[in-house]
Order: sequence, then structure tokens, then C-alpha cells
Amino acid sequence: MKHLYSLAQLMALPFSPPEMVRLAADAGCAAAGIRMLPTTPGGLHYPLMTDASMLRETLACMNATGVAILDLEVLRIDVGFDVGHYGAFLETGARLGARHILVAGDDPDESRLTASFAALCDAARPFGLTADLEFMPWTKVPDVRAATRIVRGAARPNGGVLVDALHFARCGSTLDDIGGLRREWLHYGQICDGPVPGPTTVEGLIHAARCERLVPGEGGIDLAGLFARLPPELPISIEVPSDARAPAMGYAAWARRSVAAARAILE
Repeated sequence: MKHLYSLAQLMALPFSPPEMVRLAADAGCAAAGIRMLPTTPGGLHYPLMTDASMLRETLACMNATGVAILDLEVLRIDVGFDVGHYGAFLETGARLGARHILVAGDDPDESRLTASFAALCDAARPFGLTADLEFMPWTKVPDVRAATRIVRGAARPNGGVLVDALHFARCGSTLDDIGGLRREWLHYGQICDGPVPGPTTVEGLIHAARCERLVPGEGGIDLAGLFARLPPELPISIEVPSDARAPAMGYAAWARRSVAAARAILE
């Protein structure tokens, strides 16, 4: 079955949301992702909730190309999380017709993290958005089992687990862990590749994830085995950042190469 393909913001982080929409159209993708919140303090992002001009331009580009917005990045749940701070973010997501919010868990108190995730789900649901918790080995949601506990504990109909191929390969989880995820928790997935074994330090893991991934098929991750455990119709976000190769090749060429490689693996 043919997937819906989306270009993740990390494919071209310097690209503004309207540029991401045009890049996705050029690469033959039906959707794109937008980084509206920073991953780290001061990190590059595009706060459309406070930039009316860029929001209008993004909507115009979406209308002209037919490209939709798949997901909004990155909402971090930390110790001081207050869902009331994200009203404008959610409203803007709804204006964009976005489907999902990429959520990272940074609160060491799993009970409180679960409650915060449930509150986010409740706030996002009226706007037609799911909240998708991404397990990452350096966060407080390091693997599939931790994400499963939190999403199950929150017990919200729009709560989900986001499976990123690189994080799966690095976190020690198994294909059986993936196979145990409930279908209703799986709203979209992320594909890329990387060397196996991977980095052994937190710094190395973060650098590889954010700055230097491999095109699907270039590395040692069992992508065919992983995606065989996920729904065949799952929307796929293509996330292959490369600070070295993408600018050298040109972001459009890099996106087209990554999309073609993902299709070769999945179809």
C-alpha cells in the first residue's frame, strides 16, 4: 500500500515553513513538518503563532501546491510544563490543518509526565491534533516500553507513540516491542538510516540524530524488519538531516534522494 510521505523539518532546518512546503512539493511529498518550537533554548524554529505574515505565506503555499502539514515540532514536557502556555500553538496548528504534535518527554517523574501528557492530549483534541510521544535514548522516555507505559497510563484517544527508525536502533528495544504497540497509538512514523553499532555517548547520539543521519539503505538499521511491524498504511515522515551533505548537494537534491530511497525500502 502506498504511504503518505512527508518531509521532516530536519531535512532542511534553515528552510522557513513556506520554503518547506515548496521543498516537499518539489520532492514529490504530500506533506511537510514544521518546527514551531525549539528543541533547545535558542534553537532555530519558526513560531508561526506570533508571525502572522509567515503564517499567511505558508497557507498560500499550501494552497498553491496542495502540500499539507503533517506534524508540528517539538513540544517538550519538562518539570515545569503548563499546557496553558500552548493555546496559540494549538490554534495555529489547527489553522494549518496539521495532524500531529511531536512530543518529547523530559520530566524525570514518570507519573507527572504521564499526567502532563494526558493534559496535552485533552487540550489538543478539540483542534484535531494528536500528541505523539517520541522515545529517544537520551530523554526521560528512552525506549518503546517507557513510551508505552506513559501513553497507556494517559489513556487518551489522541495519544500516540512516534517510532523513529534511528532512535529504535539506538534504544535497546526489540521488534517485538514495536509489534506490541496498539494500532490506535500509531499515527505516523519516521524513516532514516544510520551506522550499526551507533555512537556510545549521549553527545554522539544527539549529534547523529540532529546533524548526520544516513539515507535509507545506506546504513545498517533493519528498516524492512522495523516497518514490517508497523501498519502498512502508516504516514511516513522522512527525516534525514545532514549538515555536511545536504548543503553541499543542495537541499532539493538531498530531499529527492532521500524520498526515493525511502520509497525503495517501503514499496
